[in-house]
Amino acid sequence: MSLVEVTDLTVEFGELRAVDGLSFALEQGAALALVGESGSGKSTVASALLGLHRGTGARVGGSVHVAGTDVRAASDEELRRLRGGKAAMVFQDPLSSLDPYYAIGDQIAEVYRVHTRASRRAARARAVEVLDRVGIPDAVRRSRSRPHEFSGGMRQRALIAMALACEPGLLIADEPTTALDVTVQAQILDLLHTLREETGMGLLLVTHDVGVAAESVDEVLVMRHGRAVEHGAVQEVLGAPSEAYTRELLGAVPRVDAARVAPQEVPVSEGGSGEPVLEATGLGRVFGRGKRAFNAVDDVSLTIHRGETLGIVGESGSGKTTLGRMLVGLLEPTAGEVRFDGRVRSGVDPAVQMVFQDPVSSLNPRRSVGESIADPLRARGEKDEGRVRGRVRELLERVGLEGAHYDRYPHEFSGGQRQRVGIARALAADPRVIVCDEPVSALDVTTQAQVVALLGELQRELGLALVFVAHDLAVVRQVSDRVVVMRRGRIVEEGPADAVYESPRDLYTKQLLAAVPALDPAEAARRRAARRELAVVV
Repeated sequence: MSLVEVTDLTVEFGELRAVDGLSFALEQGAALALVGESGSGKSTVASALLGLHRGTGARVGGSVHVAGTDVRAASDEELRRLRGGKAAMVFQDPLSSLDPYYAIGDQIAEVYRVHTRASRRAARARAVEVLDRVGIPDAVRRSRSRPHEFSGGMRQRALIAMALACEPGLLIADEPTTALDVTVQAQILDLLHTLREETGMGLLLVTHDVGVAAESVDEVLVMRHGRAVEHGAVQEVLGAPSEAYTRELLGAVPRVDAARVAPQEVPVSEGGSGEPVLEATGLGRVFGRGKRAFNAVDDVSLTIHRGETLGIVGESGSGKTTLGRMLVGLLEPTAGEVRFDGRVRSGVDPAVQMVFQDPVSSLNPRRSVGESIADPLRARGEKDEGRVRGRVRELLERVGLEGAHYDRYPHEFSGGQRQRVGIARALAADPRVIVCDEPVSALDVTTQAQVVALLGELQRELGLALVFVAHDLAVVRQVSDRVVVMRRGRIVEEGPADAVYESPRDLYTKQLLAAVPALDPAEAARRRAARRELAVVV
């Protein structure tokens, strides 16, 4: 019997059929990726493998067998033995999966004791052992740390350690790298690859990132609207897809090895021939005082020209978001200055706007999106409500939504639609510069491509300067004329995008590029080897 056997699986929530007649199998030691856009049913399938829909009101049909357990017919006790013992799951957001009040090691030890009835001492030793196995340095000491004391990547490693504690035959990873920067993502994918080689466990990977799938699995199952669109070996599905939807999905993936096609309407060369609109000189930002002082941004100087896109890349903690907020005026620098149109700027200037990473947290859930978009208009003194509503409707339509959406609330929109609302709000101030802080990091590839295309279209029409802050190097290359690479608050490399990507000078830039997922499994293996070599050099 296969490790996983799913036959004609259906999952319904009320009138919504989230999974519709899905069948697949996974052998011991093999790896399968479920790939598709948000809402395709991937995570619903993953939850069904562990019976997580039981008691939720969802209607589940078909047959699901995992590690010899008939999941639909299993008793609650049999499901408890399956979860964590024979099969374990790693979720996208480790903070919501870990108890903030208990030490990491204690949480792993508790899982081990529940399934093995080991002594507290043995469970504690096992927790340290698996933390060390997943690359947590000084595992004995760090096992006493609480989740907030770990970085995002370390928390994800801790979740993987918890999953490995009972040596399961199957690991289900649901978007395990979505919230991580490119180098940490590569480390997690390399870890999963190594664990598979050493333990022989099976892997079911749920992801909207086709590149992540290419890095990690043997087979790919492409899903859309709850159904299987295409299923086969990773080389065949990604190299020569037979279905139009799969080709569309692959076509939307940004390529780090493809040069940007520069917009023709705005006369800007790769070096930026438009006049300077925003200049930063010697910018610094210190958080904390005395011994706890931390230089988030340290002596950064750059210039943004009319009509160009400047990409700013770097890992989490590199200072790129802090820099973006200083450019907008949301943070005052502790050193240096920002000039707009040649004048020293203090505070927020309506001509420089920001599009945030998470539109949910930047939109008031108790106000309609129309009212949020109208704020900049009213701040400029517009009191005629008819003109305000008319302008907001124009902006909504301009970003691909409907004017009638004025009275809808943020929760009524998808992630991509909410990001369009954020762009409309930025445009309401008639800006000349828009700083985009990770504007597509939480979106699937097709929605990501739509938002990027919208920003490019607006730039061409309005002559906007864009600052594109992101950890996704492939996206940055596709949108940028020039690129700045940041590390530990400083610029380590800067230049025309093609030059930086094709002939990087700094070792750190080379590490970032080596960490980018490749769609070709053979290239993915070469990059994995390159990462190992660079790690030895460093």
